[in-house]
Amino acid sequence: MKKKYSYVGIAFVILLFGIYTVPKVVDRFKKSDLVKFNKVPDFEFINQEGKTITNKTYDGKVYVVEFFFATCPTICPIMNRKMLTIQDEFFGNPNFGIASISITPEIDTPKALKEYAKNNGITHKNWHLLTGKSDDVVYALSNKGFKLYAGKGDAAHGGFEHSGLFALVDKNGYIRSRKDEFGNPIMYYRAIEEQGFPDQIKELKEDIKMLLDE
Repeated sequence: MKKKYSYVGIAFVILLFGIYTVPKVVDRFKKSDLVKFNKVPDFEFINQEGKTITNKTYDGKVYVVEFFFATCPTICPIMNRKMLTIQDEFFGNPNFGIASISITPEIDTPKALKEYAKNNGITHKNWHLLTGKSDDVVYALSNKGFKLYAGKGDAAHGGFEHSGLFALVDKNGYIRSRKDEFGNPIMYYRAIEEQGFPDQIKELKEDIKMLLDE
């Protein structure tokens, strides 16, 4: 009988240990260790539907930011294809969004952007193609606010140049990223292969999921 009770006692201790530790394990997985950078500066643009969109529109949402232009002949089509896979991954999720900010606002009118959305499979209700401000305002937001290059370029690039990186923003408006294998924050995610390094779309999707669970 004593042997039987000892087994019961051991089982009871194991059960208590499991009840105590499981919530802690779950909590550890819920909290991401993504690095937090600066908060996204205030912005205000017009989307492809003619509606005013600001950074406040994304409050409570995890979203991805890119700078692009609809007539871009080089990296934009590649970036759009990668962004479409992100759209599909989180399609229907009201807590996720995308902000595609045009660096040629004088060309990319809301009407032009609506046509671009139609032709490129952009259907997520929180994917806003943004325009309506002068290029100086856009360049300041890109170069100073996000520290992602945008500016005039040569004819081969459509007359303009911009970064091939995506920025990840959390529900509170802070730019976030993971660390590389050396423990250094990457800050942004490669949307295209650069200098032999593969894109980071898989990593971006994983980190979006982590932030959605925070």
